[in-house]
Amino acid sequence: MSHLAVIQTKSENYQLVKEISGEYFEIPGLKTLSDALKLHLSEFRKIYETVNGKSITGKLVAPVAADTEIWGAGVTYQRSRDARKEESGIPDVYQLVYEADRPELFFKATARRTVGNNAEVGIREDALTSVPEPEVAIAINKFGELIGMSICNDMTSRNIEGENPLYLSQAKIYYGSNAVGPMIRPIWEIVDHNELAIYAKIERAGSIVWQAQTSLKSLNRSFDDLIEYLFRCQHFPVGVLLSTGTGIVPPLDISLNSGDIVTITVDQLGTLMNKVVLTPLDINERIK
Repeated sequence: MSHLAVIQTKSENYQLVKEISGEYFEIPGLKTLSDALKLHLSEFRKIYETVNGKSITGKLVAPVAADTEIWGAGVTYQRSRDARKEESGIPDVYQLVYEADRPELFFKATARRTVGNNAEVGIREDALTSVPEPEVAIAINKFGELIGMSICNDMTSRNIEGENPLYLSQAKIYYGSNAVGPMIRPIWEIVDHNELAIYAKIERAGSIVWQAQTSLKSLNRSFDDLIEYLFRCQHFPVGVLLSTGTGIVPPLDISLNSGDIVTITVDQLGTLMNKVVLTPLDINERIK
């Protein structure tokens, strides 16, 4: 078993490597994830499966490159549809998009807005309720080919989106709103990816306050369908990561607090764990 991983070294912030049993190896000719996603799947796989490059050390970070875009899909599970209808004052729009041919697709994050495993995710200071959205993320090359799968925590300010669907960007795109990781599993190594189970939990002061599970077989849309719509009238010269929507949504009486731990586990993909912190209104002034 192996993974595509990204590590931070003394000279590189986003060094692409091949991970095997906790060790990292350079991939000949490929420095970043973007380099890999510029290749056809068959060409990339041939390079990936050749003799390993030299061993390298570094800190594991989110599996992205500096120029990576992360997009999201919404209302792709029945549970997500039901939750959005419960939260919203305009519930019919979610029913319509669930049944429509065209999926809901939205821009989620850039590399600098994305953290990896064991990093901190944020809840907006001006949000009344915030929740994690445990999702499977797929890595897609510039040709629209699926090359691997990872885990995403699509953090969401639930009451902000619930007030009006036009507030979606504010509910989902802010500092600390996105976590991806821990690594990317090559698609050819995954068995029956349509059947993968997804588990999630929120821990607070050492106790589990919420947990649930679902499976990709409950996804209302195929990966091929989501990719086809994502690439319509769009250009992704270095590929793209797409978070495919959540089938696990906490009930309305659950909201994240600073200090909570969110853990998402997906069969064959690993575990993504993040601590929750507050994203203050003046975060732009605090970051130097």
